[in-house]
This record gives sequence, C-alpha cells and structure tokens, in this order.
Amino acid sequence: MVIGATGRILESARTDAKGSAPGPAETYPRAVTTSDAPATRLLLVRHGESEVTVRRVIGGPRTCSGLSELGRRQAVALGDRLRRQPVAVDHVVSSQYPRAIETAEALRPALGDVADHIRRLPGWGEHDPGPDIDGMTFTAYVERFGTPDWAGDPDAVIFPGGETTRQFHERVRAALDDLLDTHAGRTTMVVCHGGVVDAVFRRLLRIAPTGGFELHTLNTSITEFVATNTGGWRLVRYNDAAHLAGLPEATPRGDAADAGEGTDRIVASSGADGAA
Repeated sequence: MVIGATGRILESARTDAKGSAPGPAETYPRAVTTSDAPATRLLLVRHGESEVTVRRVIGGPRTCSGLSELGRRQAVALGDRLRRQPVAVDHVVSSQYPRAIETAEALRPALGDVADHIRRLPGWGEHDPGPDIDGMTFTAYVERFGTPDWAGDPDAVIFPGGETTRQFHERVRAALDDLLDTHAGRTTMVVCHGGVVDAVFRRLLRIAPTGGFELHTLNTSITEFVATNTGGWRLVRYNDAAHLAGLPEATPRGDAADAGEGTDRIVASSGADGAA
C-alpha cells in the first residue's frame, strides 16, 4: 500500500485477511467539503499512560483504573500546549474508560466552554476483552492463550468471551459514522485509545481491518483528519506529541520487557507493546 502526502491511498491491494477485496456493498464515510462551507475535522487524542500498563494487566472497561502518575503529567502537558496553541473545537467526546475520562478532564480548562459538555460514549472504547479476560495479567494471558496474531483473521477469537477484531472495528465504525453525520462541518475532539485510532485510520483510508501496517500511537498524541472536497479524507498529522518533550518515555515496569495497554494490545510473548 502507498499513501500520498495528503493521506490519500495511491495504490492498495485493499484485501482482507482472507485475501478477498472489499465487496461492492462496502460504504465509507464521505464528508464532502465545498469552498463555501467549513471542513469536517476530526482530532483523535490517545489517553495518557494508564495504571494497567504499569501493572501489566489487561485493562478493559471493567478493570481500568485510570492514569498512572506519568499519564496525569502527560495529560497536563497536552492541556498546557492547547492553552498556548489553541485549537477551535466544537465538540468533545471521550470513551467511557477511566483512563480516557481522566485525560479529557485534564484538557477541560484548555478547551473553553465546549468542554462543559464532554460526552462519554462506549462506542469509542478500546477492544473489549470480555469479562473473563478483563483484569488478567499479560503473562497469564500469553501462558494460557499464546501470542495473538493481530495481522491475521479479523474474525479469530483473540479474547474468549470478548470482541473479535472485526466486531471491535464495526463498533468503532458505527460511533464514527454517527459522529460524522451529527457534526458535519465541525471540529470534534475524541479522547480515546490506540486501537481506536487504528480502527479510524482503516475506516477513513479504506483499508482492511487487519494487516498492511502497524501503528504505535503515543500517549496523549494528536492525530488529525480533515474532509476533502472530493469526498475523501486527508491525514493532517499522526502521533503529534511535541508536548511530551522532557517527560520520561514511560513509567519503569517491574521487569525488563516492554509493556503496552491491556486490550490496548498484547503483541509479543515477552510482554506487550500496545496500541490503546
């Protein structure tokens, strides 16, 4: 796959994990911008470092315990940046996970009156591992189920009792389509997760739900899409985390292995390097 400087796909096999191209019935979000109308703009903010990352626990919606101390510092740093470099935002939503809610609350003073109405929507939550896996340590998960193949079949059962990758992406797609229908021509900030950023990338750039590329979205980084006048989407920026300069990269873990975010993605038997 080749993506041009504007984020537009120039070449793409556009096949799913089983090797078949998307069917003709597949539809994608179109937010056409005309010269006399404001563009639809989407700002995705990943939450700050989470406590479950530090504890190496799969932190789904039932066991997420919010931000780590460093995560709170990251969120404050982003808020300070937004005060120095204001962004005109018309609407703010967050996922229902405590780590996303805490991040959104830290940004509230910088966002002005619009932040008085931050909606918490479950559609923007991270990949749900289900009640049996939620709260399990990374090590216990890998010992019991092995290392997941995130680039493989989107219908594979990665979390027994939880969402498949396709189900997760379908949920995010529904939330995205609803937001774009409701807030066309406006700028919306969504405080969410690395897996959600990946799902939105694949939806707006019309890419299969698995394979093709990997993203590593940094905590409190900004990703921005804007609608074009041809009905497509332009990727303005990805992983913009300039405000994190001077902060530690991560909270030290209890072992040498790198760790990621619970359902915020287990990708190696030695630990997890997440996309939450």
